[in-house]
Amino acid sequence: QVQLVESGGGLVQPGGSLRLSCAASGNIGSINRMGWYRQAPGKQRELVATITNLGSTNYADSVNGRFTISRRDAENTMYLQMNSLKPEDTAVYYCNALVFSDGSWINDWGQGTQVTVSS
Repeated sequence: QVQLVESGGGLVQPGGSLRLSCAASGNIGSINRMGWYRQAPGKQRELVATITNLGSTNYADSVNGRFTISRRDAENTMYLQMNSLKPEDTAVYYCNALVFSDGSWINDWGQGTQVTVSS
C-alpha cells in the first residue's frame, strides 16, 4: 500500500505565499511522475503542475511564473511553492503520483489540502 499525505494549506491574503508538501509512504519501489491538481467549488479538478523523475516540469498557464514544483526523491516528497497568490487560486489541492509498488504501477492520490486566498 502507498499513501500520499498533503500538508501546508491554509488561509492567506492575496499576494501572499504558501508552500504545500506531499509525502509518500508505504512500500515504494520508485516514483515516476508527480503532480499537483486543484479543484475549486463547482469546478472540475484541474492540473496545476507536474514533475517527472528526471526533473522535467510542466505548469498550467494560470500559475506559470508564480508557482514552483519540486521534489526530493530521497525523502519521497514533493513540494509546491505558491507565490503571488490570487483569490482564484482558492481550491482543494491534491497530490498525485505514479508509484511502483508491489510489482505494479499505481496512480495514487492524496486526500487534499484546502488553500483559501482571501482578504
